[in-house]
Amino acid sequence: MPRRTRPVLPLALLVLALPLAGCAGGDAGAASPPARGGSPGTTAVTTAVTVDNCGFDVVVDAPPERVVTIKSSATEMLLALGLGDRIVGSAFLDGPVPDSLAGAAADVPAVAEPMADQVPGTEAVLGLEPDLVYAGWESNLTAEGAGDRATLAKLGVATYVSPAACKEPGYMPDPLTFDDLFAEIGEVGQIFGATDAAEALVAEQRETLASVSPDDRGLSALWYSSGDDIPYVGAGIGAPQMIMDAVGLENVAGDVHDTWTSYAWEEAIAADPDVIVLVDATWNSAEDKIARLEGNAATARMTAVREGRYLTVPFPATEAGVRTVDAVVDLAAQLEEIDR
Repeated sequence: MPRRTRPVLPLALLVLALPLAGCAGGDAGAASPPARGGSPGTTAVTTAVTVDNCGFDVVVDAPPERVVTIKSSATEMLLALGLGDRIVGSAFLDGPVPDSLAGAAADVPAVAEPMADQVPGTEAVLGLEPDLVYAGWESNLTAEGAGDRATLAKLGVATYVSPAACKEPGYMPDPLTFDDLFAEIGEVGQIFGATDAAEALVAEQRETLASVSPDDRGLSALWYSSGDDIPYVGAGIGAPQMIMDAVGLENVAGDVHDTWTSYAWEEAIAADPDVIVLVDATWNSAEDKIARLEGNAATARMTAVREGRYLTVPFPATEAGVRTVDAVVDLAAQLEEIDR
């Protein structure tokens, strides 16, 4: 079904919520004082914000001051917007923050010492008295996890899920684009009264993305995320495809209409990709994947494996977020070092 139209925002909010698709300039008037808590780049917002998030109406009466973040993508989004002081608990982080956010993270005890390695329970979340839970995946917000969205709303706790992770028809990006990613930055900026910071971040990321020249050699690639007997790979409509398009790689699993998919080794061997993108995770490192590929007689015959044509990307950068553009820059640089 078509994407639902978001409720019309009040005029006062629309004046503040400047368009994010263009350049960073264009503030309507002088900057307002910092909003409730004084985070850099925030704008005072006293009007409620309502967004349609994965089919769930999220109403925020004022910029949230106490936030629990689940997954690296949510945590790093707030850090990048200068909103780290709002984080009272973080959980299920996929790895260390990038160097560019290390300073901001060091000043946030809740990020330096996460509350849980996996999805926290509802009781633990409510114990922090948050006014919003920001999750990277819809599955983080269930009765068995941090709490289902309807129940949390009744308790006065708003919830927000990264729109790139929406799964409902009409909400799931198909395919995911950088405009979707930039729209999330803008929407988070609206919710937190940080429209100036969001606009500046989007402008910076657009400029960085535009600086990347896609490789023109027509190289094919397999995005190897995880799995042993059956690999789990990047498919045709998610973040891996978006990143590969940006660097000029042809995804051998691009005809699979999904974000990630199981992909038989026989299929990968038959496709014989020119390069293999290895997701480097603490629980399944790029080195482990290389050893697996080179130690198996069948996969060792693949061109990319024989010639050591590997690109690596850290796991936290493989899900849509503020690190995605940097992942494009990094992979493009690695690709330049690979001979045909």
